[in-house]
Amino acid sequence: MKYLLKNVFCFLIALISGGSCAQVPEKRPYIKDPVFDKKISRTISFTIPTIGVDELKAVDEPVFILDAREKEEFEISHIPNARYIGYKNINEDILADIPKTSRVVLYCSIGYRSEKIGEKMKKKGYSNVYNLYGSIFEWINQGNTLVDAQGQVTSRIHTYNQNWSQWITNEEAEKVW
Repeated sequence: MKYLLKNVFCFLIALISGGSCAQVPEKRPYIKDPVFDKKISRTISFTIPTIGVDELKAVDEPVFILDAREKEEFEISHIPNARYIGYKNINEDILADIPKTSRVVLYCSIGYRSEKIGEKMKKKGYSNVYNLYGSIFEWINQGNTLVDAQGQVTSRIHTYNQNWSQWITNEEAEKVW
């Protein structure tokens, strides 16, 4: 009965909002901290397929990595080879040389903003778009390298604000907001 009520409620919300009410997949990419995984799964809608940090690192074909945070966050640090696309003020010029069938992985702090940009890209005809599950926070939590605006390795990470900084568990990371 509980399952039926949840589905009816979800259907009504989707009908009223014109959107969808995706369920949290049981099988999700690995997240080091189970509490953080719970936070992510309650924050994003799973409207864009997810990819894990290890999966992204193992991709052996060309991939375009796009950062969907604000410019200040990107300049503090970003994933190596990522391009800045932004969130509030989307830099659509960045899409000019990306074929619509190329693999694109979007990220932000934990995955909400990147999911929204992924939805916009899907509407523009991009067919191979993924949301990095746990985004840059999980990237650094798993000990991966970040670079600054000059391309230099850095331990600094913009955590959006003090409250969101709790999700950075890598003790070597320097939290900035």
